Amino acid sequence: MVVLVIGGAGYIGSHTARALKRAGHDVIIFDNLSTGYEFLAAGFEVVKGDVLDKSALAPALGRVDAIMHFAAHAYVGESVTNPRKYFHNNVEGGLSLLNAAVDAGIKKIIFSSTCAVYGEPAKVPIEENTPRQPVNPYGVSKMFFEQALEAYDRAYDFRYASLRYFNAAGADESGEIGELHDPETHLIPLALRAAAGLGPALQVFGSDYPTPDGTCVRDYIHVNDLASAHVKALEHLLAGKGSVAMNLGTGAGASVREVISAVENVTGKAVPHKLVPRRAGDPPALVANPAKAQALLNWKATRGLQEIVSSAWKWEEHRRVAKVG
Repeated sequence: MVVLVIGGAGYIGSHTARALKRAGHDVIIFDNLSTGYEFLAAGFEVVKGDVLDKSALAPALGRVDAIMHFAAHAYVGESVTNPRKYFHNNVEGGLSLLNAAVDAGIKKIIFSSTCAVYGEPAKVPIEENTPRQPVNPYGVSKMFFEQALEAYDRAYDFRYASLRYFNAAGADESGEIGELHDPETHLIPLALRAAAGLGPALQVFGSDYPTPDGTCVRDYIHVNDLASAHVKALEHLLAGKGSVAMNLGTGAGASVREVISAVENVTGKAVPHKLVPRRAGDPPALVANPAKAQALLNWKATRGLQEIVSSAWKWEEHRRVAKVG
């Protein structure tokens, strides 16, 4: 297949583009490079454009068989203070892409969704039948697009896979590509930079949660495990199977303190950190039940926290030496 990877110069998109190539598919990357980096897409054709620009989208869509959509703004806090930005890009841009795809006769899309659609679930591990009750505009924007996909599926036989990620982390084992955000808000790269003396002391938001050690628990999933799930989801749709929504996680949680310990083990350096008050809206624990993806896609995460942190550290060292990002 020829796959148009929207947002393929970003973190998860760039890893998935490589996974698609390894699986024998052809890839065209479409990215406005507002948050992506062209060097992360090295080796692929890159079409510079925005999903809201139909004149840029149409020629690219005319050359492909399926779409993978990663082009969303994804900072929860920013979505609260600037919801207009999130609804413009994630909702209006998403609808622009969907309509252009229908017009081009494309009937298959893999969507980068999120566990944020669940909000603060009453039960953990989280199953797909958990009510979608997002608590921030970012989660609302992702839920809206999921609902649009459901409507287009019913009306236009438009097949989709909505993949609800938990905490994407880690980097390609080659060390050539990895996580690169500005600003960086994710725990593992911030902890690694604190350990290396390249960033401030890590802030630990809250130590009085009802968890084993009082810090938040999250389900960290290696970015290459996520990428392989996207390839399997595409193959699921190519086999003529129905649309699906599913969680992508490991099924196991790690606390902030456990992540700090893993970073210290991998780097051999202490992680300077300080306890600060809780952030509003941070649930104590978010852990996936990944059974549906295992059953339907024959997919399972194969890398644990140690492999995630080791690959992320290799990428951070490569960045420093190569002076990229």
